Amino acid sequence: MNDVVSIAARFQPATQGIASAEPYGSGNINDTFLVQLGGEGPAEFILQRINQRVFTRPHLIMANLRVVMRHVTAKAAALPGDARWQLPSIVPTLDGEDYYVDEEGGFWRALTFIEAARTYPKINDSRHAAEAGYALGRFQEQISDLDVALLHDTLPGFHIMPTYLCRYDNVLHTSAVDLNAPEIRYGIDFVAARRAWAPVLQNACKAGMLAERPMHGDPKIDNIMIDDVSGRAVSIIDLDTVKPGLVQYDIGDCLRSCCNPLGEDAEAIDQVTFEPDLCETILKGYLPQVRTFYTAHDYALLFDSVRVLAFEMGLRFFTDHLAGDVYFKVRYRGHNLMRALVQFRLMESIEAQEPAIRRMIASLCEV
Repeated sequence: MNDVVSIAARFQPATQGIASAEPYGSGNINDTFLVQLGGEGPAEFILQRINQRVFTRPHLIMANLRVVMRHVTAKAAALPGDARWQLPSIVPTLDGEDYYVDEEGGFWRALTFIEAARTYPKINDSRHAAEAGYALGRFQEQISDLDVALLHDTLPGFHIMPTYLCRYDNVLHTSAVDLNAPEIRYGIDFVAARRAWAPVLQNACKAGMLAERPMHGDPKIDNIMIDDVSGRAVSIIDLDTVKPGLVQYDIGDCLRSCCNPLGEDAEAIDQVTFEPDLCETILKGYLPQVRTFYTAHDYALLFDSVRVLAFEMGLRFFTDHLAGDVYFKVRYRGHNLMRALVQFRLMESIEAQEPAIRRMIASLCEV
C-alpha cells in the first residue's frame, strides 16, 4: 500500500496529502485504486496501473483519451443547459504529464472521480435498464462526428471474430487442459457449430454495409454510472478501449451484459437467460440517441450484434481457460471456464428467442 501511496503522490491533487489508497472496483484488466485526499479541494481521484500485457502501448490510450475529452467538452459547451453528464478527465502528474512510469516500468494514470454516483454489477430495474441504453447512446452520439482517423487502434484485433477464432485454434492444439472433460468437450462442440456464422459483422463491413466509427469498446453495465439521487445515468467510464470500430460491438456488448440478470459470474448456469423485456427497455433508451447517425444497415444488424458479442465473450473466456488464464483476472482455476459456459448458455437463450427478439427490434426501429 505504501508503494501505491507514493505513486499517488506523483499526481497533482496529492499536494493536499494522501489519506488512503484502496483497491476499487471489479475490473478484470487494470489495477484500480481510489485515492482519498486530505485538505481542501477534490476529495478523491482514481489511480490505475494499466495492464501492459493487454495494452502494449498504453501511451496511445492516453492520446485517445485526450482526443475524446477535447471533442466531447467542445460539443457539450455548444449545448444549452442540460442534465448532469460528465466523463472522467485526466489528472496530470506534478510535472504536468498525463501518466507516470515507475522504476519497474509500471504505467500509472489518474482520473477524476465522479462524485455522488456509482456503478452496479447488474441491472436493478427497468429504469436502470433505460438509463443504461441512454448512456451508451448519448456517448456514441457525442463521438459520432469525431474523425475516426484521429484515434489510435490501441487493441488491434479487438472484437474481430476471425482473429479470436484463430487464437482459439492455436491454443486448443497446445493446451494442457483435458480436452475430453465433459465441459471442455461441450465448449469445443459449441464453438464448432457456430464458427462459420461468427464473422457476420466483419463480413457486413467488408461488403460496405457497416462503417468504422469511434466506439467505446466495453459498455458493460458496471461501466455506467448512475446518480445517487436522481437515478439518471451521468457517465460512462472505462474509456481505455475507445478506438475505431463498429457501433454494433458496443450495443451488442451492452445488451448481452445487461440482459443477463444473473451476470457473468452466475453459478447456476442452467438458469442463465436473456431477458427480452430488458432488451426492449434498453433499446428504448438507446435508439432515440443514435437516430442522427444510424443507417438502415445499423438497425438491421442489431440482433446479430447481441448474438455475436455473447459468442465472442464466451469464446474469449474459453480460450483463456485453455491457455492457462493469461488474460482475464480470475479468482480460482476454472473461473474462466465457468464464465465461458455462462456466455454460451446466454447465447443459446438468445438463439431460442430469435424470432421474437427480431420482431421487437423491428417494431422499435419503425417508431
